Amino acid sequence: MTGSTPPWKRRFLHKGADQEPLSGSHGVRDDERGSSFEGAASLEPGHASAAPEGPAHRHALLARRRAAAVRAGIREGVRKGGSRARVGLEYLADRIIELAPRVPVRDLATLRRQFPGLGPEALADKLVAGATRATATVGAGIGAAAMLPVPPAMPTELAAEITGVAAIELKLIAELHEVYGVRPPGSLGQRSAAYLRAWSGERGIDVTKPSTIDMALGGQMKRELRQQITRRVVRDLPNLMPFMVGAAVGAVMNRRDTKRLADRIRRDLRRQQVPWVALPALPPLEKPKDPLELDP
Repeated sequence: MTGSTPPWKRRFLHKGADQEPLSGSHGVRDDERGSSFEGAASLEPGHASAAPEGPAHRHALLARRRAAAVRAGIREGVRKGGSRARVGLEYLADRIIELAPRVPVRDLATLRRQFPGLGPEALADKLVAGATRATATVGAGIGAAAMLPVPPAMPTELAAEITGVAAIELKLIAELHEVYGVRPPGSLGQRSAAYLRAWSGERGIDVTKPSTIDMALGGQMKRELRQQITRRVVRDLPNLMPFMVGAAVGAVMNRRDTKRLADRIRRDLRRQQVPWVALPALPPLEKPKDPLELDP
């Protein structure tokens, strides 16, 4: 028994246990070896095979091409539309610049004769009330025209309203400067350019600063004019609402905007106001060669 394996270290074969082959297992059991290489799945990442170009693939490719064409068309439309809008705004700005010297303006002596017994503030209130009524009438008329069975072209109506309101407000600004005794120096054309700058910036003219008068029709003023016209176009869009709403909305909005503009101008003019008793005698204002017909 010497050298024999002790009983507690002997392996006993149980039913169902895998037996070691006669050729030996080289110290490794079958269930510990792993699978053989033949017929086994590779552990390397596989390469996806290209899908065949069937009908579905062709339809998807066609849809992508159509979507790209639509996007390109939209971009081109936006580009062309923006270019046309810029051209329209430039035309409106140039039109208002041409109309400014034709706006009839009453000097202080004429205003005091037409409204006797009124002081500066009361006279300015009268002028603002008349201008707001006039711009409200313009807004109501354009809004009513938009409600016709066959309405006029929207750009034409907006252009007519913007130029009409601009002429009324330019007249108001010029006459407010007369009432507060701060008439800007220069010729009719120079004063018209100064009033245009005041209208576009919604600020009164500071006669103590030549830069606010001498810029005339420079590029900066034209840019400000175009910005003001763009804002006015956005505000005027509700005037073209149908179903008997456009006229009322146009009147209210124009009245409100003109009143707000007048308040800003008067606030600036009060800071440099010259009392009538201290105001030197000023020459009468020149009459435009081809004056516009505006309500007083």
